[in-house]
Amino acid sequence: MVPVNDLQEMYRDMVTARHYEERLQEEYLEGKQPAFDISAGPIPGELHLAAGQEAAAAGVCQHLRDDDTVTAPHRPHHVAIAKGVDLDRMTAEIFGRQTGLGKGKGGHMHLFDPEVHFACSGIIAEGCPPAVGAGLAAKKRNEDSVAVAYLGEGAIDQGAFLESLNFAAVFDLPVVFVIEDNDWAISMPKERVTDVENGAKRADGFEMPGARVDADDAVEIYEVAGEAIGRARDRNGPTVLEVQVHRRMGHFMGDPQTYRPEEDQEAAAERDSIERLERDLRNHGVDDERIEEIREAAHERVEAAIEWAKEQPKPDPSDAHEDMFVNPPSGVTDSEPDFEFAGGDD
Repeated sequence: MVPVNDLQEMYRDMVTARHYEERLQEEYLEGKQPAFDISAGPIPGELHLAAGQEAAAAGVCQHLRDDDTVTAPHRPHHVAIAKGVDLDRMTAEIFGRQTGLGKGKGGHMHLFDPEVHFACSGIIAEGCPPAVGAGLAAKKRNEDSVAVAYLGEGAIDQGAFLESLNFAAVFDLPVVFVIEDNDWAISMPKERVTDVENGAKRADGFEMPGARVDADDAVEIYEVAGEAIGRARDRNGPTVLEVQVHRRMGHFMGDPQTYRPEEDQEAAAERDSIERLERDLRNHGVDDERIEEIREAAHERVEAAIEWAKEQPKPDPSDAHEDMFVNPPSGVTDSEPDFEFAGGDD
């Protein structure tokens, strides 16, 4: 039985993420139509949205603490929201403003919030090695924090993912790898990218647990993820978790989706994890008034973040070369590390 408070918090995060993505879509397209120009409008560059994938973020991150590490791919906003990333500063970063998480220099694919140990990257499967590094650090420090690495189903054949699985298995690290399977690796159906129908089976080759959730059901994801995260926190090693999700938008803003059958897009719209969670809330005694209260508060938070971001100053071009390198923390030298790897002479 999922605690009702957890259900409400997951619902809050999912509604926030959905409205956030829909509003970002509107802001992004402003000034870019009819001639699509990624440099025009209030949001520069590319934009990858995850509307429809909210359950995979909320169901997992509900089990996490601020000191747990999460890495996300190029479609990161729903995960960032569920992890507790500062929404105002994240929005300012997406709008390319000086008060953003990266001072407006990184954009939406390069979000970093050290306060809640969150990072993402536009490079496929790039988040896996840093998550493994965080898991190794936690083990060396004898801490019970865990690391979660998100990736898409199109990344399960990447060397960075497979090497990370191997390292996490060899050193028995507290890492959970979460594969979001939306059936499309950019513009390719999954079956044309890999012969592995169930990405969680990748765990078998490394003798670690693997599990798949076949529906974007926040409650089922919560339950399966709870086991995996609990296992990691108890120092019982890594897990691979694959979640079926249904992306409602194209791979990127401006994607005509000519590769995607219309019935697939319609099916994605019908499989609404938010409506499913609303039914779960009612079954747990949460009335419609409370559900509407959570939804309205989430929408207001999103609107406030967007308005705040728009008012922020743009970066000064003279600061372009600042923050490219950082000095080591006080007291850190180039001396050899004070620990050794355990696992043999090889």
